[in-house]
Amino acid sequence: MAFESLAGRLQETMKKIRGKGKVSEADVKQMAREVRLALLEADVNFKVVKSFVSRIQERAVGQEVLKSLTPGQQVIKVVQEELANLMGGDQTKLNFALKPPTVILFVGLQGAGKTTSAAKLANFIRKANNKKPMMIAADVYRPAAIKQLQTLGGQLNIPVFTLGDKVSPVEIVRQGIEQAKAEHNDLILIDTAGRLHVDDVLMDELEQIKAVSHPDEIFLVVDAMTGQDAVNVASSFNDRLDLTGVIMTKLDGDTRGGAALSIRSVTGTPIKFVGMGEKMDAIEPFHPDRMASRILGMGDVLSLIEKAQATVDEEKAREMERKLRSVSFTLDDFLDQIGQVRKMGPLDDLLAMMPGANKFKGMKNMQIDEKKIDQVEAIIRSMTPMEKNDPDIINSSRRKRIALGSGTSIADVNRLLKQFKDMKKMMKQFMGKTKGKKRNNPFNLPFM
Repeated sequence: MAFESLAGRLQETMKKIRGKGKVSEADVKQMAREVRLALLEADVNFKVVKSFVSRIQERAVGQEVLKSLTPGQQVIKVVQEELANLMGGDQTKLNFALKPPTVILFVGLQGAGKTTSAAKLANFIRKANNKKPMMIAADVYRPAAIKQLQTLGGQLNIPVFTLGDKVSPVEIVRQGIEQAKAEHNDLILIDTAGRLHVDDVLMDELEQIKAVSHPDEIFLVVDAMTGQDAVNVASSFNDRLDLTGVIMTKLDGDTRGGAALSIRSVTGTPIKFVGMGEKMDAIEPFHPDRMASRILGMGDVLSLIEKAQATVDEEKAREMERKLRSVSFTLDDFLDQIGQVRKMGPLDDLLAMMPGANKFKGMKNMQIDEKKIDQVEAIIRSMTPMEKNDPDIINSSRRKRIALGSGTSIADVNRLLKQFKDMKKMMKQFMGKTKGKKRNNPFNLPFM
């Protein structure tokens, strides 16, 4: 999970100061020391850490904290705000051309993920902004680069312009933009070859591509796993091309997150999007304030809601509500709910977006096992329609058949059936209670 080690360290530090009714200068110094160590261990740029800690100390011993009714919480608010400012403050949105088409140029080192990022972003903008995209394959140096973009374009039903690998990238871009205009594509995404920032010949080529394409956005695609090198690369590319934004890939695989915390402060270039997985919908706008809240264990409800709105079928949700109210929820319905939730992304990431999840020992140490979810799905799929509708008919011989069919044990089948039965019983009690009263969550999910 992104920022996992940093989040763990900072949350422990914040826990020590949260409940304090009085915060002394010594408390602030101790907290600042722990924050400094946590950030340095997360591979955050040393100068960035020094400046960040200095601002926290200055604000934390100021009047806004000392005169607060809850000084401990006020200090945490200061840390959250400064952490968000470190990553850019407010979200930086896409620049769309006043007169279409909008042109986005992708640059970066080899292997950073430019090709997949171009396809992901084309798909994202098409859905979010109702655009008609075209991708231009201008990477003529990497074997199979053009074929990769064509394959991704085919999967997403997005056209890809190419002249093969024998024509200069500058000419490919020029002709590609002409064709996009002729076919009324209002969004053009240009995939370029990876290159070292010290290679003057290839950097000159990028400047020529910029000159013929007049891009509205120049995105540097960087791999979060490269740490501080990503910051150095961003600085060099920015000097030559005047970058408008950064797309950070593999953020889900980097538990430290130092590059994401350093890049804006060092280069002045905002992170606009982050890649959070391999799937074509695994890209999302970067919200510094939300990420800061997530790192400090405060959750990220807005992103959770947006994910739900983008993936959950409204008609199915209404039908599910009706079934819950009438307590006619079946194992088939449960299977469908698992599918809807999994569309939203890894469950560990969803849990991290829930405010206060880290405070509950059971949830913090839960470690949702995706394999167990696969197991639950396999067990339910091994049942007959009659068994899914009425689990009470599942006797010992049926349990044995279901276990064999799902590659699990009879104990696994028994566990699922018991938990589902308990869940329905709790639902019945929950739905029968007076509305408006605060109740515990009735969903005792079998894979948690």
